[in-house]
Amino acid sequence: MISKVSTRLRAIAGVTSFLCVSIYISACSIPSLESPQCAAASDGVKQFYSFHFGNDMNPSPANLKARERFLTPELYRQLSAQSDSGVDYFTASDTPPKTFKIAQCTAEGDDKADIHVQIYWREDPKVTQKEVHVEAVKSGESWLVNKVSN
Repeated sequence: MISKVSTRLRAIAGVTSFLCVSIYISACSIPSLESPQCAAASDGVKQFYSFHFGNDMNPSPANLKARERFLTPELYRQLSAQSDSGVDYFTASDTPPKTFKIAQCTAEGDDKADIHVQIYWREDPKVTQKEVHVEAVKSGESWLVNKVSN
């Protein structure tokens, strides 16, 4: 009889422990405060800037062509028609930065978002930061860069 009670108490303790751990894990999860549109748009912009920073950032027709898949057709046409100023449109700088970070996003409907991108230059011991605003629009299943401004 004591062994039956002991076995039953162990089973109850196991179930209780499992429930406590489950509640703890679900209570500690960080809720996403970002809308699904912002999450998707931010990911698309992050993919673009990762590609941009990982390749030659000097403005040229060949470099623009390599980025075409990330840009709306309108922005691609606009940038193709501009004369070479030496300033990178996507970082608003003539000096290549070292890194970037996706910051705040504001959804402007289901198919448009404004994303703040922080750009950093590091010149030991100084770090310089600048922010650009990227307008991303949804085209099919992809989010494309439509405009960059400071």
